[in-house]
Amino acid sequence: MKKLSTTVNCGSMVMFFLLGISLLRAEEVNNFKIPETVKGVRIAGYFDAFNAADTESMNIFLKENLNLDALKSFPVERRLERYRGFQAQAIFLTPEKLLSESDEKMRVLARDGSDQYLEFTFNFEKGKEGKITTILVNMVEPEDLVDLSGPSINKKELIARIQIYLENSTKNDLFSGVVLLAEGDKILFHEAFGLASREYNAANQLDTRFNLGSINKLFTRIAIGQLLEQGRLSLDDTIGKFLPNYPNQEAARKVTIRQLLDMTSGIGDFFGEKYMQTPKDKIRNLEDYLPFFAHDSLLFEPGKDRVYSNGGYIILGLIVAKTSGMDYFEYVREHIYKPAGMSQTGHLQADSIVDNVASGYTHDGDDDEVGGNNLVLKNNIYTRPGRGSSAGGGYSTVDDLNRFALAIYDGKLLGDIGKEWFAGPQAYAGGAPGINAELDLNPVSGWTLVVLANGDPPMANKIARKINLWVKRLK
Repeated sequence: MKKLSTTVNCGSMVMFFLLGISLLRAEEVNNFKIPETVKGVRIAGYFDAFNAADTESMNIFLKENLNLDALKSFPVERRLERYRGFQAQAIFLTPEKLLSESDEKMRVLARDGSDQYLEFTFNFEKGKEGKITTILVNMVEPEDLVDLSGPSINKKELIARIQIYLENSTKNDLFSGVVLLAEGDKILFHEAFGLASREYNAANQLDTRFNLGSINKLFTRIAIGQLLEQGRLSLDDTIGKFLPNYPNQEAARKVTIRQLLDMTSGIGDFFGEKYMQTPKDKIRNLEDYLPFFAHDSLLFEPGKDRVYSNGGYIILGLIVAKTSGMDYFEYVREHIYKPAGMSQTGHLQADSIVDNVASGYTHDGDDDEVGGNNLVLKNNIYTRPGRGSSAGGGYSTVDDLNRFALAIYDGKLLGDIGKEWFAGPQAYAGGAPGINAELDLNPVSGWTLVVLANGDPPMANKIARKINLWVKRLK
């Protein structure tokens, strides 16, 4: 499951004239005026550049308004390239409200060309120039507008809100899991709710292990980054360099590691009819996933489009194994989990006898015994594989994921490439029947939010969204 929460690096232009509308300064459309401070002028310049009719306007804006460290860690050319997709969707932006303002941050509510509300957070360097370090964008659901723009709160009020919200959600059977919120190495909130096992009425504990879903892709990405920094592979290397016998020889020749990471490879998913018809206990190793997708034709010419690809991350896991000379599961345990202090994290096998693991519960599928009512809650044992993979399905605790976040912030797992890949706040989510997890990282402020749930999506995502809205309102 993917979440639209993007560290925006200010990209290319979209032809505004296609709409047949004359261009106005965006902040004047609804009489909202961005403050005429040094920082406010930079923000107004961003919206003007976005709504201009040529790429050069944004290019100039970036060079004049981003601070030097930001431009060094992520050059303008790559910012423009990465941002094209977002610009193509938004078309134009209309600022509508100043949500909050401080010495180093301003938050603005804006509306795009399809009337989708977006929250823009502009972070600034210290000093007189006040140049921009990052621009963050989050989609805003209509029901979130009140929480997004309400009065400021303090940390004590934040914790009280979270506690009440989670207690009510649990009473209404809308949440079951564990939540951790931390600022740096200080844990502000850490509570367990609901049942780890409904069959045995066993409660979730603070250290209960949950299925992470696709969050494991993040560990695979870091493994590739480590091998890249060691000079053992290049992002432009093809699949065929490491897996010469890969079934689709066109993909082996054309698809690069960079395209696998960015999901622009044209390789599809392994979930489908073949997967559904295969006994899940037969799926234990990365190679076991290949028959579900590796013989399929590419969905598009590599690099020409983007499609979410679990298959691509299976291949990345196999490349990690081939390059390192270690089993993938062993590699991430030795080079990611152990250095980060993640002693309760791993790819548990479904039939292993392991204590303190939450069972997953889903409404997905029919129950013939009650007349095909698909609202009946069921254990997800028949939908998950015998063992997860480099694409997802490992297990962890909120404490371990918090330790992982601190390791990222402290640069323990990656060197310079980590500074580029984790330059700003990012959100990672995983979801499948009976599985939902979210990990929100903020290397800039040191804030970390972990929500692990043993129910269907968006159980954890909804909780995380609400908490993030309140965190933004802190005094």
